Amino acid sequence: MALLSIFQTVPVHYYLVVSAMLFCIGVLGVLYRRNAIIIFMSIELMLNAVNLLLVAFSAYHNDSGGQVFVFFVMAVAAAEVAVGLAILVAIFRNVHAVDIDELKNLKW
Repeated sequence: MALLSIFQTVPVHYYLVVSAMLFCIGVLGVLYRRNAIIIFMSIELMLNAVNLLLVAFSAYHNDSGGQVFVFFVMAVAAAEVAVGLAILVAIFRNVHAVDIDELKNLKW
């Protein structure tokens, strides 16, 4: 119950601003970085920005549906990271690089 009171004392537009900034940092990381691990971290940052917004809106509306949805998003994100890192390890063993530009040689 204390978590709900913390979210209700801070206005929702503060959460909107912080979430938008985190999402933009994640988008910039995906667009401008060439390292595959940093791209995965940027995708996780975007997912966490959305999770923050979902929790803030669900607390603002006194509905736990958004918080339940956050758990599903976190589970999918964990599975995505596990599969993505396994693929990166397999590629690194063959190519000895995780740079996206070097992975273009894997085309048929």
